[in-house]
Amino acid sequence: MNFLEGEVLYFDKPLHWTSFQLVNKVKYAILRSEKIKKLKVGHAGTLDPLATGVMIICTGKSTKQIESYQAKTKEYIATLKLGATTPSFDLEHEVDHEYETNHITPELVAHTLGQFIGEIQQVPPVFSAVKVNGKRAFSYAREGEAVELKAKTLVIDEIEVLDFTLPILKIRVVCSKGTYIRALARDIGLALQSGAHLIGLQRTRVGEITLDKCLSLDDFTKELDKKTQSL
Repeated sequence: MNFLEGEVLYFDKPLHWTSFQLVNKVKYAILRSEKIKKLKVGHAGTLDPLATGVMIICTGKSTKQIESYQAKTKEYIATLKLGATTPSFDLEHEVDHEYETNHITPELVAHTLGQFIGEIQQVPPVFSAVKVNGKRAFSYAREGEAVELKAKTLVIDEIEVLDFTLPILKIRVVCSKGTYIRALARDIGLALQSGAHLIGLQRTRVGEITLDKCLSLDDFTKELDKKTQSL
C-alpha cells in the first residue's frame, strides 16, 4: 500500500467512537508503521458515536475522492423504539416524553413507512453538526438556545420492515446523501402519533462498499505490522 500516493480504506466504525477518533487512530497507525511524520487523511460521511458500520477513509491523493464517496447512496439498519422521544432522537439523551402505542398495527406501520419513500423534506436534528450562522447546531442546543433549521430535500429509495414487536421497530433504509436516520425516526414517530427514537444504527453499505468488505482497526494494524515485519 502506498498511503502517500493514496489509498481508499474501508472500516467498520466501532460503537461509541466518533468518526474523528477512528480517522485519528488510522492515521496514527499508518504514521507509526510507515515511519513518516505527515499524511493527509479524511473520511467520507460522518457516523454518530452511537452508530456503527461502513466508514470510508482516504489517504494522500485519494482524499480528492472523498466528495464522490459522500454522494453515493447509503444503506442502514435502524432500530427504533416507539412510544418515547428524546431531545437528540437517539440514546444520547434521556427520554423526555412517552406516548401510547396500542393503536399501532403492522398495517399502520407499513402504510406510514410508505409515505416516506421517494423525495421528502427533512429538518436536520438540532443535535447535529449542521452550521447556523457559522456555528454548529449542537452548540446552540447544548447551550439551551433555540435554533431554526431549514428542511432539506432528500430521497428515500427503500424502507423495509425487518422486525416489528411493539415497541421495537427494526427497518432497512436505502437513502441519499445527507439523510439523518435520527430525524427519520423522529418523523416516523410523529406520523405514527406515538413518538419514536433511535436505539440502534448500523450503516451497512456506501455505494457498492458493503460491511463484509470492511476491516476493524485491530485487523488493519495487524496487517500493517505484518508488512513492517516482512521488510
